[in-house]
Amino acid sequence: MKVNFNLKGKVAMVTGGGSGIGRGICLKLAENGADIAICDINMDNAEKTAEMVRNLGSKAMVQKVDVANAGQVETGVEAIIKTMGKIDILCNNAGVSLIKNIVDLEEKDWDAHMNINAKGVYLCSKAVAKHMIARGEGGRIINTASYLGKIAAPGLGHYCASKFAVVGLTQSLACELGPYKITVNSVCPGDVDTPMMEKEWVMHAKNRGITPEEAKEENRQRMLLGRLEKPEDIANLVAFLASDLAEYITAESINVSGGLPFTR
Repeated sequence: MKVNFNLKGKVAMVTGGGSGIGRGICLKLAENGADIAICDINMDNAEKTAEMVRNLGSKAMVQKVDVANAGQVETGVEAIIKTMGKIDILCNNAGVSLIKNIVDLEEKDWDAHMNINAKGVYLCSKAVAKHMIARGEGGRIINTASYLGKIAAPGLGHYCASKFAVVGLTQSLACELGPYKITVNSVCPGDVDTPMMEKEWVMHAKNRGITPEEAKEENRQRMLLGRLEKPEDIANLVAFLASDLAEYITAESINVSGGLPFTR
């Protein structure tokens, strides 16, 4: 059953919107009437998402943005406002992941996770929040954290640290922006069937001497609901949080994980 959250007239900026969860968010928001600014470093992927958004009847633009680069973020936000007129909804979704124990982790890998997963949320939120405050009409900031932003996991200390940071930043931003009627929440996915997760299955398989297909199937079998998570599962919650129905929800980090960390 499809539920319409009535986002007609809203403009959403989605980082990492070219593929995976980000594309799912773009399409779900467009399905509910929002126009979409797709930000990514891969313009081919972003253009494909834009075409899909337009096919749903919404306006779309693409903007190349490295979320860890303050200059690109500020330029991107200015371009979106100039082209689309405003930003009502910011979805901080861009992210990276890598499986490696801390003792083997290179400093550049730590920095990449903190810069993209955490610093990117800070830079984009800062730039867009200034615009939302100046407009005086409120807004929505929705961050993609992780269920691993609440609990630890071996081989993912760097990822956990970056996502714990997102959860903390979500709460602080909600405190600071609440007086301006800007809500700030996080969605916390589990193991989602996306290109990024495919890379993790390859890493798991290599570490255990099995095939990536076997690693993926093992993952599926341990899910409480018997299937892998889809981008749409997260996008449904994002659309709700972006809507008027969620106007009194802020500072929350909500699991959409199919029950993780609990498994069969």
